[in-house]
Amino acid sequence: GSGGGASGASALKVSRLHCVDLAGSERAAQLGEMGARLEESKTINLSLSALAKVMATLCESRGRSTHIPYRDSKLTRLLQDSLGGNCRTTMVACVSPQPGALDDTLHTLRFTSRAR
Repeated sequence: GSGGGASGASALKVSRLHCVDLAGSERAAQLGEMGARLEESKTINLSLSALAKVMATLCESRGRSTHIPYRDSKLTRLLQDSLGGNCRTTMVACVSPQPGALDDTLHTLRFTSRAR
């Protein structure tokens, strides 16, 4: 058949693009957010914590058979193939040069430095 290669079998390649915006949740209570906005920020923070835990476990396991806690959040469950599968994954972290954003920038840089 056409496009089959030497053995006649063809490989199936699958691509996915996950764009996840987790910005702006670090200081929700301090900024006076209330109601649904505050609850959304809490959920984002829980997802970030779960993501950090998964990333740390993956870095520590390095080929050993270890339980990876993907089911701790919807985010890590959604990103399971991208984080621990046979994939190439890129994380984009947005930081600011503004002096008033120094704490958020440092927090972001610490978080992304754990992703290897």
